[in-house]
This record gives sequence, structure tokens and C-alpha cells, in this order.
Amino acid sequence: MASHSRAGEFRKVGENLYRYSSNGIYYGVFRDKGKLKWKSLKTTDRAIAKRRLTEDIEKARRIDPAASRMSLSKLLDLYEEQIKSLDKKTCDTRSSILKVFKATWMHGLEIQVSDANQAQLEGWIAQHRQRLRKSSLNEYIRFIRQLFEIAVKSRVISDSPAAAIKQEKRETPIRDTPDWDQFHAIVQEIRSQPFNAEAENTADLVEFMGLAGVGIAEADNLEGHHINFETNQIRLYRQKTETGYTIPIFPQLRPLLERLKGNGQMKSGQRVFKIKDPKRGLKAATIRLQFPPYSSRALRRCFITRCIELGVDFKTVASWQGHRDGGVLIAKTYSHLRSEHSDNMAKKLVETANPSAEPTGVMNAGTSKPRDSSGKEDGSQA
Repeated sequence: MASHSRAGEFRKVGENLYRYSSNGIYYGVFRDKGKLKWKSLKTTDRAIAKRRLTEDIEKARRIDPAASRMSLSKLLDLYEEQIKSLDKKTCDTRSSILKVFKATWMHGLEIQVSDANQAQLEGWIAQHRQRLRKSSLNEYIRFIRQLFEIAVKSRVISDSPAAAIKQEKRETPIRDTPDWDQFHAIVQEIRSQPFNAEAENTADLVEFMGLAGVGIAEADNLEGHHINFETNQIRLYRQKTETGYTIPIFPQLRPLLERLKGNGQMKSGQRVFKIKDPKRGLKAATIRLQFPPYSSRALRRCFITRCIELGVDFKTVASWQGHRDGGVLIAKTYSHLRSEHSDNMAKKLVETANPSAEPTGVMNAGTSKPRDSSGKEDGSQA
């Protein structure tokens, strides 16, 4: 297959594979949606060329010709429809980013999805880099990844142009965590407010979260029939991972649950706690006590930290949190919050005096005289 304007010529060397004679570059030739397509494989190595050719043909087959001309605006509509099934907080976050994308995307919403490339997406991220914290910027990156993953699954494109965009590495945050005495002081402070109609209910929720090591969502989903005093177990539902799990009724937790049961707050099919979020009461208590501004999540960290201090292994603590990683996340995230347990363990490494130990210095075999670090016997002359 000769070219009139080129120094070399294309020579067929295999099925769908050609080599240009003047520079040795391989080309793939195959039909894509009915059209004959020539594509440089950008290599002079035949083995690499064959592998790339196979990949290109496979990518072409993954695209549905009927869907390949989908516009970006249509893809955004699909995304908007899919996020409606998520929990409200996540849906609100994604919807907000979607709105920003539509307002700030500079390449037109009616372009074909296949025309959007990585450079354009990185340019859009760059527009917002200065004004966003890294955690928020990562939400934007997750948004475009999820958006174009829908296009891949819908066979609009074979590969996502957002797949290679890396999330920002977040700084290790400083998470204030109350110690066990502070936790009890906070509960007592909330409970002691005589003019607050929600004081008792707020204190009950805060106390439960700290004693059981659970979050707001798990506590909010807790109903009376989920607590079984006979089997000594509580069934919880973790919304973040959409999984159910059980925890024991810890000895420290039982008196609170028995009191709630006595108050008629443990009826089958009814929520145990009368309020959803203790944020206001918790904030007011920490201000009055002049504590750091502990959040509701700090109550869970307080529980986990105490477990670690008391020697409970990471795997067990993880199971009490509904994790399925065998304790990897707990070990990585929480073991640094308290050093007391590590310090106590270190105190066990006491050096025991050994009267049979050799005297300081290096002994030579066959002599009773120790040698100094230079190898000379003590008292010897240079």
C-alpha cells in the first residue's frame, strides 16, 4: 500500500497490522463503527504493537455506536437521576457540585462526551483549587470520576478521561477528643440544665453514643426491638457502608439502657431516642466547661481511644464499629490519639542486671585482658 507523498510505504505484516517502511512505526487498521480507522501504535516493537492493537480493537468494541454520540448535558442528566437514590446529605453535596460544574465548565455542555479529555477536566479542577480545602476539592474530583464512570458503563466511551486524575493528599487533621472524665463531665453538664426541655433527652443520646461508640446515624436508626437483654446484644445499622452489625451490651452501657427501658423508651418499632442530633446541647456544654469544641464524632473517638488504652485489640474494636477490614483503619487512625497505653507498655521493658555479662570492652579469644576499641590491651604502649 504505497503513498505518493511519503518517503516510505505501509507494508502489511499481520492481521490489522501495518508497518511504515521509512521509520518502522507500526499502525493498526480496523473498522470502528463501520468506518476504516488507521491508528499509529507509536512503537517500532512488534510485540508492543500487537498488544496495543488488541487493546484498541477491544476498546472500540466496548463502545455502543447508538450511545457514542451522547452529549455532556445528557450525561449530567443521567448523573442527576442516579444520585437521587443516595442519602440526603450525600445527594445535596453532589447536587451542589453538579450545579457548579454546569456554571463553570468552559467547553460547552452540548459537546459529545467522547470529546471531553483529561486536560479539560484538570483545567476545570484548577479553577476551584484556590478557594477549596483539599477535602472539598477531593469531592469535586470524585464527582468527575463518577460522572465519566457512568459514561463508561453506558458504553458511551471505552475509558474515562477522569480515571488518572489523582485526589489531593489531605493533611492529617487535629481531632480533639475528650478523655473519659471529660466525657462524663459533659453528660452531667447537659443533664443539669433545669430550664432546657431537651436536656435529659440530649444527655441520654450523648451518653449512649460515648458508652456504645456509635455515631448519630446509628443511634437515630436504633429502635426498641434492636436491643436484646437476653442475648446481651444491640443490632445497629451503619448508613455509610449500608451494613448491619451487632455490638455487645457493654457493662458500662447496661445501666443507661435499663433506665431507658424503665422509662418506656424501648418499645418495638419505635425509636429509642427522642432527638436526632445532640449538636446544640453538646456545643453549649463544652463552652460552659471551657473544653475544646468537641463534636458528636469525638464521642466515638473517645470510646475507641479508651478501648485501645485498656488493651482491647484493634480487630475487636473494628468489629464494634461495623468495619470489615480487620482493624486496619482503627490502627491507622486512632492508635496515635493516646500515648498512655504505649508508655505503659514501654515501662515493661526494664533492663535486668546481668552479673555474668562481660565487662565493657572487646575480649580477645585466649586472653583474659580486655581490649579497648583500638584493639590494644589495657595498659599497653603504642
